[in-house]
Amino acid sequence: MDDQQMIPTTSWTPEGETKPVITEDAVIGAICTVFDPEIPVNIFELGLIYAIEIAPSGDVKVEMTLTAPGCPSAQELPVMVRNAIEALDGAGEVTVDTVWEPSWDPSRMSDDARLSLNMF
Repeated sequence: MDDQQMIPTTSWTPEGETKPVITEDAVIGAICTVFDPEIPVNIFELGLIYAIEIAPSGDVKVEMTLTAPGCPSAQELPVMVRNAIEALDGAGEVTVDTVWEPSWDPSRMSDDARLSLNMF
């Protein structure tokens, strides 16, 4: 995560400072801090994140999947994602839904993830 993602986006008005605005880059940066305990690559690079929606209120909805329906981390990974996003300035209510369609496959991984896992 670069330093710019850590700087809250606020502005000043005659009435004072406005609420920080959460950005997609900040959400992605937070998600990149979450790793599958069995795989040494963050879940964003693994391609487990299918959708990120940010409402003007700062509420965030994430759709994610797991590498397999029987994944031993099925309970903890969505909670870890939610906690990482909730820690961001400007985050409202955070919802993380686990979806199974389309199913995950290695083609969803980034080139960096494939290189890290020697899957080329």
